[in-house]
This record gives sequence, C-alpha cells and structure tokens, in this order.
Amino acid sequence: MSVPKNSEAALSPSKDQKMTFPEWTKPSIYGALGGAIAVSIFGFTWGGWTTSSNAQTMAQDFATDEVTLAMVPVCLNISEADPQRTEKLAILQDLTGFSRRNAMMETGWATRPGSDNSDRDLADACLARLALDGS
Repeated sequence: MSVPKNSEAALSPSKDQKMTFPEWTKPSIYGALGGAIAVSIFGFTWGGWTTSSNAQTMAQDFATDEVTLAMVPVCLNISEADPQRTEKLAILQDLTGFSRRNAMMETGWATRPGSDNSDRDLADACLARLALDGS
C-alpha cells in the first residue's frame, strides 16, 4: 500500500529521523554571539555609546552648568551695585573653602532673579570670577 504524497503521514518525519545542521553552524552561532557581546562592550566603554537615561542626565547637567555660567555676570553686577560691597568682599577675603561659599550665598549676590534662595553653584562661579586672593 502506498502513501499519497500530500497526506499527513508523508509530510511528517518518521520517529527515527532527526533534524541535522551542518557542522559549521554551531561555531558560527557562537562567533556571532561573541562578536555581538564584544562590540557592545567596546561601544559602551570606549565607543561613546550611551543609554537614553544617561544621555538625558548629561543634557540636564550641561544645561544647568550653562545657565549658571550665564548668570555669573548678573551676580557680578549685583555685587558692584551693593553699597556694602567693600565690607562683604573683606569678609569673603578672610574666609576659605566652604565657609567662603556660604558667606557668598549670604551676601545675596548669588541669588538668581525670581528666586528667594541663593544658588550654591552660582556662588562658586561668582567667587571664581571675583578672584579673591587668587582663589
């Protein structure tokens, strides 16, 4: 009895038949996988690739730094218009480190327009531009 060519029995493999791949398939799959991993490691460590969240953080930090730098002339103008400028500069001159930055914040010169609080980064940038005793 013969089995028709289109019947289900003719299309399904017998129980003792296994699907075989050529010998070169396994090493090439491992090579492709290893290459993909190597390229990913190289790209993220030395190639400059970045994730979306890291790129957003970098962009936010850059924008904050640029706004701070743009506000330094405002800080210097406020300091020049202050009638007690000489006394405040003398106090700043005598201090160092964090106490100098805190004193700068207390002068009110490092306050952004429209804000009630002094900005720590702006205070540091403004102190650098005032160049007190080479600091």
